[in-house]
Amino acid sequence: MRKKDSMKKLVATFIILGLLTVVIAACNSLSSSGGNNSAGNGNDVHMSDSNFVQSTVTIQKGTSLNLIDDTGTIHIIQNGTWTNNTPILKKESGAPIVNQTFTGNDTHEVGPFTTAGTYHIFCTVHPGMNLTVVVG
Repeated sequence: MRKKDSMKKLVATFIILGLLTVVIAACNSLSSSGGNNSAGNGNDVHMSDSNFVQSTVTIQKGTSLNLIDDTGTIHIIQNGTWTNNTPILKKESGAPIVNQTFTGNDTHEVGPFTTAGTYHIFCTVHPGMNLTVVVG
């Protein structure tokens, strides 16, 4: 009898571990795709250790950006630009106020951008880390 009970426990353990694996994989899939946010429509902007992976992004009026920190690096994103290695804080007319701190391997939404135009955000920590947002 003990062998049968041990076998039942072992089978139950494998079933539970299998279900947990499926749940974790599903959560990771949602996390990497942004869940129900605007992932997949060009509103995702990734950040490396010291730069935006792309320097310009074009989005539709009324939408937000998903800024994704792909590393363990801290970033502080604000309105403005780096010009000649000098940080210039600047709130442009029509731009949402951006003041977002990333602690590493995290994602934050910036916006919505409700007015068509060209806007600039940058990382105050990393010289030259600029992003131009074109809203159409």
